[in-house]
Amino acid sequence: MALNIVLFEPEIPQNTGNIARTCAAINARLHLVHPLGYSLDEKHLKRAGLDYWHLVTITEYESVAAFMEIHGKDNLYFFTTKAHCDYTDISYSDDTYLVFGKESAGIDEHILVSHPDACVRIPMIEEARSLNLSNSVAIAAYEYMRQKQFPSLQREGKLHRLSWGETK
Repeated sequence: MALNIVLFEPEIPQNTGNIARTCAAINARLHLVHPLGYSLDEKHLKRAGLDYWHLVTITEYESVAAFMEIHGKDNLYFFTTKAHCDYTDISYSDDTYLVFGKESAGIDEHILVSHPDACVRIPMIEEARSLNLSNSVAIAAYEYMRQKQFPSLQREGKLHRLSWGETK
């Protein structure tokens, strides 16, 4: 079973760093599709990902066309505000690719039109243009994990019970 998070031409390093941290926490693979709006060596990217980078499998592609040539027949779901289907209406298969567009423009219209049954949205009020990319990825990724019953993730916290007024 594999969850794959795909970022088409991401522009903001902090978003990608946060997404990498989410991928690390749930053992999802991260696919970065060039051009990127930053260098992978950028300090903001590294800082946002904290010390989780060794836990993330990252695959890079030179373009959206290159990604689609390799994965076009896989279980792709394109997140867009233009979709009619909610992300919670999908029964995700074991090997799924959740695809997100760049922060400023989303996914190119020709891809969405070519895959209308694979387009999904995160509901929000009509006046809101979009959600932050890293928040959108987290929402979608955890819905996938919920449907799979959180495989191999820690389900119980390590909170130590304290009596009222007691400090640790």
